[in-house]
Amino acid sequence: MTSLDAQSNFVFPPPPTLGVPVATSAANFPVRRIFCVGRNYADHAREMGAEVDREAPFYFTKPAEAVALSGTTIAYPPGTQDCHYEGEFVVALGGSAFQVSADEAMGCVFGYAAGIDLTRRDLQGAAKAKGRPWDLGKAFENSALIATIAPVSDFGAIGEQTLTTRVNGEVRQQARLSDMVWSVPELIAHLSRYYHLKPGDLLYTGTPAGVGAVKPDDKLSVKIEGLDELDIAIGEAE
Repeated sequence: MTSLDAQSNFVFPPPPTLGVPVATSAANFPVRRIFCVGRNYADHAREMGAEVDREAPFYFTKPAEAVALSGTTIAYPPGTQDCHYEGEFVVALGGSAFQVSADEAMGCVFGYAAGIDLTRRDLQGAAKAKGRPWDLGKAFENSALIATIAPVSDFGAIGEQTLTTRVNGEVRQQARLSDMVWSVPELIAHLSRYYHLKPGDLLYTGTPAGVGAVKPDDKLSVKIEGLDELDIAIGEAE
Protein backbone atom coordinates (compact mmCIF):
# COMPACT_ATOMS: atom_id res chain seq x y z
CA MET A 1 0.00 0.00 0.00
CA THR A 2 1.31 3.45 -0.88
CA SER A 3 2.05 5.64 2.11
CA LEU A 4 0.07 8.86 2.26
CA ASP A 5 3.25 10.66 3.30
CA ALA A 6 5.03 9.45 0.17
CA GLN A 7 2.24 10.21 -2.29
CA SER A 8 0.81 13.67 -2.94
CA ASN A 9 -1.11 13.07 -6.16
CA PHE A 10 -4.66 12.36 -4.97
CA VAL A 11 -7.94 12.44 -6.88
CA PHE A 12 -9.21 14.83 -4.20
CA PRO A 13 -7.53 16.43 -1.16
CA PRO A 14 -7.15 13.98 1.75
CA PRO A 15 -9.02 14.91 4.94
CA PRO A 16 -7.07 16.89 7.53
CA THR A 17 -5.77 15.16 10.63
CA LEU A 18 -8.00 15.81 13.63
CA GLY A 19 -6.21 17.08 16.72
CA VAL A 20 -7.07 17.24 20.43
CA PRO A 21 -5.51 20.00 22.57
CA VAL A 22 -2.81 18.93 25.02
CA ALA A 23 -2.68 20.54 28.45
CA THR A 24 0.34 22.77 29.19
CA SER A 25 1.33 22.67 25.51
CA ALA A 26 0.64 24.51 22.28
CA ALA A 27 0.70 21.18 20.43
CA ASN A 28 -2.27 19.01 19.51
CA PHE A 29 -2.62 15.23 19.74
CA PRO A 30 -3.31 13.78 16.26
CA VAL A 31 -6.15 11.24 16.30
CA ARG A 32 -5.55 8.01 14.36
CA ARG A 33 -8.10 5.43 15.52
CA ILE A 34 -10.65 5.10 18.32
CA PHE A 35 -11.15 1.86 20.25
CA CYS A 36 -13.93 1.60 22.83
CA VAL A 37 -14.34 -1.00 25.57
CA GLY A 38 -17.75 -2.52 26.23
CA ARG A 39 -19.09 -3.44 29.69
CA ASN A 40 -15.98 -2.51 31.64
CA TYR A 41 -17.95 -1.54 34.77
CA ALA A 42 -20.02 -4.34 36.27
CA ASP A 43 -22.80 -2.01 37.44
CA HIS A 44 -23.27 -0.63 33.92
CA ALA A 45 -23.35 -4.13 32.44
CA ARG A 46 -26.12 -5.03 34.88
CA GLU A 47 -28.16 -1.92 34.10
CA MET A 48 -27.99 -2.92 30.41
CA GLY A 49 -29.24 -6.42 31.25
CA ALA A 50 -25.89 -8.12 30.64
CA GLU A 51 -23.09 -9.71 32.60
CA VAL A 52 -19.41 -8.91 32.35
CA ASP A 53 -17.38 -11.36 30.28
CA ARG A 54 -14.47 -11.88 32.65
CA GLU A 55 -12.63 -14.14 30.21
CA ALA A 56 -11.67 -11.23 27.95
CA PRO A 57 -12.69 -7.63 27.24
CA PHE A 58 -14.51 -6.76 24.02
CA TYR A 59 -14.43 -3.67 21.84
CA PHE A 60 -16.12 -1.59 19.19
CA THR A 61 -14.57 1.19 17.13
CA LYS A 62 -15.38 4.70 15.99
CA PRO A 63 -13.93 6.70 13.10
CA ALA A 64 -11.58 9.59 13.81
CA GLU A 65 -14.34 11.87 12.46
CA ALA A 66 -16.37 10.98 15.56
CA VAL A 67 -14.21 13.33 17.67
CA ALA A 68 -15.83 16.50 19.04
CA LEU A 69 -13.92 18.79 21.37
CA SER A 70 -14.90 20.20 24.73
CA GLY A 71 -16.54 23.61 24.62
CA THR A 72 -18.50 22.96 21.43
CA THR A 73 -22.17 22.53 20.60
CA ILE A 74 -23.02 19.47 18.53
CA ALA A 75 -26.24 18.70 16.68
CA TYR A 76 -28.52 16.03 18.08
CA PRO A 77 -27.50 12.93 16.07
CA PRO A 78 -29.53 11.97 13.00
CA GLY A 79 -31.54 8.77 12.73
CA THR A 80 -32.26 8.29 16.44
CA GLN A 81 -34.93 9.06 19.00
CA ASP A 82 -32.89 7.78 21.95
CA CYS A 83 -29.32 9.11 22.08
CA HIS A 84 -27.46 8.31 25.33
CA TYR A 85 -24.39 9.77 27.05
CA GLU A 86 -21.68 7.50 28.52
CA GLY A 87 -18.96 9.26 30.52
CA GLU A 88 -15.53 7.65 30.13
CA PHE A 89 -11.83 7.78 30.99
CA VAL A 90 -9.86 8.09 27.74
CA VAL A 91 -6.31 6.84 27.18
CA ALA A 92 -4.22 8.49 24.45
CA LEU A 93 -1.36 6.43 23.01
CA GLY A 94 1.90 8.12 22.10
CA GLY A 95 3.94 5.02 21.26
CA SER A 96 3.60 1.72 19.42
CA ALA A 97 2.60 -1.59 21.01
CA PHE A 98 2.23 -5.04 19.51
CA GLN A 99 1.85 -8.21 21.57
CA VAL A 100 3.04 -6.50 24.74
CA SER A 101 2.47 -7.72 28.29
CA ALA A 102 0.45 -5.78 30.86
CA ASP A 103 3.75 -4.92 32.57
CA GLU A 104 5.01 -3.35 29.34
CA ALA A 105 1.77 -1.75 28.21
CA MET A 106 1.99 1.62 29.93
CA GLY A 107 5.16 2.48 28.04
CA CYS A 108 3.07 3.48 25.01
CA VAL A 109 0.69 5.82 26.87
CA PHE A 110 0.96 9.55 26.17
CA GLY A 111 -1.81 10.82 28.42
CA TYR A 112 -5.42 10.82 29.57
CA ALA A 113 -8.64 12.78 29.09
CA ALA A 114 -12.29 12.90 30.09
CA GLY A 115 -14.63 11.71 27.36
CA ILE A 116 -18.17 10.76 26.41
CA ASP A 117 -19.24 7.94 24.13
CA LEU A 118 -22.55 9.01 22.58
CA THR A 119 -24.74 6.06 21.61
CA ARG A 120 -27.83 5.84 19.43
CA ARG A 121 -29.37 3.38 21.89
CA ASP A 122 -32.42 2.54 19.80
CA LEU A 123 -30.24 1.59 16.83
CA GLN A 124 -27.81 -0.32 19.03
CA GLY A 125 -30.71 -2.22 20.61
CA ALA A 126 -32.18 -3.13 17.22
CA ALA A 127 -28.78 -4.42 16.07
CA LYS A 128 -28.33 -6.47 19.23
CA ALA A 129 -31.75 -8.06 18.79
CA LYS A 130 -30.78 -9.25 15.30
CA GLY A 131 -27.24 -10.28 16.24
CA ARG A 132 -25.79 -7.56 14.01
CA PRO A 133 -22.81 -5.20 14.52
CA TRP A 134 -23.30 -2.01 16.53
CA ASP A 135 -21.87 0.40 13.96
CA LEU A 136 -25.01 2.49 13.39
CA GLY A 137 -25.49 2.80 17.14
CA LYS A 138 -21.91 3.71 18.00
CA ALA A 139 -19.82 4.87 15.04
CA PHE A 140 -21.15 8.24 13.90
CA GLU A 141 -20.02 11.85 13.66
CA ASN A 142 -19.61 13.73 16.98
CA SER A 143 -20.00 10.55 19.01
CA ALA A 144 -16.53 10.55 20.64
CA LEU A 145 -16.45 13.64 22.82
CA ILE A 146 -13.13 14.51 24.47
CA ALA A 147 -11.55 17.15 26.68
CA THR A 148 -7.95 18.36 26.78
CA ILE A 149 -5.41 15.54 27.09
CA ALA A 150 -3.10 15.62 30.13
CA PRO A 151 0.32 13.98 29.74
CA VAL A 152 0.95 10.97 31.97
CA SER A 153 3.47 12.89 34.05
CA ASP A 154 0.80 15.45 34.99
CA PHE A 155 -1.80 12.88 36.02
CA GLY A 156 0.13 10.21 37.88
CA ALA A 157 -0.99 6.66 38.54
CA ILE A 158 -4.50 5.48 37.69
CA GLY A 159 -6.33 4.53 40.87
CA GLU A 160 -9.06 6.01 43.04
CA GLN A 161 -9.80 9.08 40.92
CA THR A 162 -13.53 9.77 40.63
CA LEU A 163 -15.37 10.08 37.32
CA THR A 164 -18.50 12.22 37.52
CA THR A 165 -20.95 12.83 34.67
CA ARG A 166 -23.49 15.65 34.95
CA VAL A 167 -26.45 16.53 32.76
CA ASN A 168 -27.64 20.11 33.21
CA GLY A 169 -25.68 20.22 36.47
CA GLU A 170 -27.27 17.07 37.93
CA VAL A 171 -24.99 14.14 38.77
CA ARG A 172 -25.92 11.10 36.68
CA GLN A 173 -22.81 8.91 36.89
CA GLN A 174 -20.14 8.57 39.56
CA ALA A 175 -17.50 5.88 39.96
CA ARG A 176 -13.82 5.40 40.66
CA LEU A 177 -11.37 4.43 37.94
CA SER A 178 -10.42 1.49 40.14
CA ASP A 179 -13.94 0.12 39.55
CA MET A 180 -13.04 -0.87 35.98
CA VAL A 181 -13.21 -4.63 35.42
CA TRP A 182 -10.20 -4.57 33.09
CA SER A 183 -7.38 -2.17 33.99
CA VAL A 184 -5.72 0.09 31.43
CA PRO A 185 -2.55 -2.07 31.23
CA GLU A 186 -4.68 -5.19 30.75
CA LEU A 187 -6.73 -3.52 28.01
CA ILE A 188 -3.70 -2.30 26.08
CA ALA A 189 -1.98 -5.68 26.37
CA HIS A 190 -5.11 -7.50 25.16
CA LEU A 191 -5.73 -5.12 22.24
CA SER A 192 -2.10 -5.42 21.20
CA ARG A 193 -2.62 -9.13 20.49
CA TYR A 194 -4.87 -8.17 17.58
CA TYR A 195 -3.66 -4.73 16.43
CA HIS A 196 -0.41 -2.91 15.90
CA LEU A 197 -1.29 -0.05 18.24
CA LYS A 198 0.23 3.24 17.12
CA PRO A 199 0.69 6.84 18.29
CA GLY A 200 -2.59 8.70 17.87
CA ASP A 201 -4.84 5.81 18.91
CA LEU A 202 -7.46 6.60 21.57
CA LEU A 203 -8.93 4.05 23.97
CA TYR A 204 -12.30 4.82 25.59
CA THR A 205 -12.23 2.55 28.63
CA GLY A 206 -15.93 2.02 29.35
CA THR A 207 -18.68 3.72 31.32
CA PRO A 208 -20.15 3.24 34.81
CA ALA A 209 -23.85 2.90 35.63
CA GLY A 210 -26.18 5.84 35.20
CA VAL A 211 -26.28 6.27 31.43
CA GLY A 212 -29.33 7.98 30.00
CA ALA A 213 -30.89 9.93 27.18
CA VAL A 214 -29.97 13.42 26.03
CA LYS A 215 -32.09 15.97 24.22
CA PRO A 216 -31.52 19.29 22.46
CA ASP A 217 -30.43 22.12 24.83
CA ASP A 218 -28.87 19.67 27.32
CA LYS A 219 -25.47 20.53 28.78
CA LEU A 220 -23.18 17.56 29.45
CA SER A 221 -20.04 17.48 31.55
CA VAL A 222 -17.56 14.85 32.68
CA LYS A 223 -15.05 15.56 35.42
CA ILE A 224 -12.25 13.16 36.35
CA GLU A 225 -10.01 14.14 39.24
CA GLY A 226 -6.71 15.45 37.88
CA LEU A 227 -8.03 16.14 34.36
CA ASP A 228 -9.67 19.09 32.61
CA GLU A 229 -13.45 18.93 32.57
CA LEU A 230 -15.33 18.00 29.41
CA ASP A 231 -18.23 20.33 28.56
CA ILE A 232 -20.52 19.75 25.58
CA ALA A 233 -23.88 21.26 24.59
CA ILE A 234 -26.47 19.40 22.54
CA GLY A 235 -28.08 21.46 19.78
CA GLU A 236 -31.12 20.87 17.63
CA ALA A 237 -31.12 18.03 15.10
CA GLU A 238 -30.01 18.97 11.60
